Amino acid sequence: MKVGYLGPEATFTHLAVCSCFTSAKQQAFSTIPACMDAAMNGEIDLAVVPLENAIEGSVNLTIDYLIHEQPLYIVGEITAPIRQHLLVHPARKEVWADIQKVYSHSHAIAQCHKFLHSQFHSVPFKYATSTGAAAKYVSEHPEQNIAVIANEMAAETYQLEIVKRDIHDYEYNHTRFVMLHPDRHASVQVNPILTSRPKTTLLVTLPSDRSGALHQVLSAFAWRNLNLSKIESRPTKTGLGNYFFIIDIEMAIDDVLIPGAIAELEALGCKVKLLGAYNAYSL
Repeated sequence: MKVGYLGPEATFTHLAVCSCFTSAKQQAFSTIPACMDAAMNGEIDLAVVPLENAIEGSVNLTIDYLIHEQPLYIVGEITAPIRQHLLVHPARKEVWADIQKVYSHSHAIAQCHKFLHSQFHSVPFKYATSTGAAAKYVSEHPEQNIAVIANEMAAETYQLEIVKRDIHDYEYNHTRFVMLHPDRHASVQVNPILTSRPKTTLLVTLPSDRSGALHQVLSAFAWRNLNLSKIESRPTKTGLGNYFFIIDIEMAIDDVLIPGAIAELEALGCKVKLLGAYNAYSL
């Protein structure tokens, strides 16, 4: 099996892939869309991309590309702890407090806002496509007085020095990564030591001319005692005020409860699409 991930090496996505797939071949992609395109085209067997962070919320690029561009299915999920460190080139270790720029992914920088505001409030940021790409850039430019926010794997891979550990704003910093495949029934073989729980994810579009539709949608799940762990709105991109909803249900898809809820939603005039029925793993 070949697993694609948001690269280059030593991104948090790569770290999750290494923990979850111990024997799979790996292929890095420079962007989330490139990774998802490769899964759709059959270049890889599975795409692993970030979906949501506990501090910064959803990765909208992943959601929008999944909904509007590549109709892949979620066939698995990995939740991994995120520890953000401040790294510099070894040549800059002694003068790291005087760095002139911080380089990283926008989500990583946002996760460390308090630290950056207190320590480097006047230092500009430069955004990269991933923390791994930022670490690679810093390693290749020792002449520049810059730092990167990344993980310990990036420090080892690109031979950088960790000068400040755990700089993220909140202790509980976790990210959900989704495994994507064109076939929703695709089997996923992961590290057997990982624990999992079943989940089902639906995409629901409300009828435009029905008042109270969202309340009725939630009621369809509530009276069936279906536990929703997340409901999120995203614009349909067809006009202001038009949204669809992504709903996570904390159970495997069955023959009665979830199909019954879907049938009730469709009777209300909603459009419903199954995005995936899968196992959610925790590292």
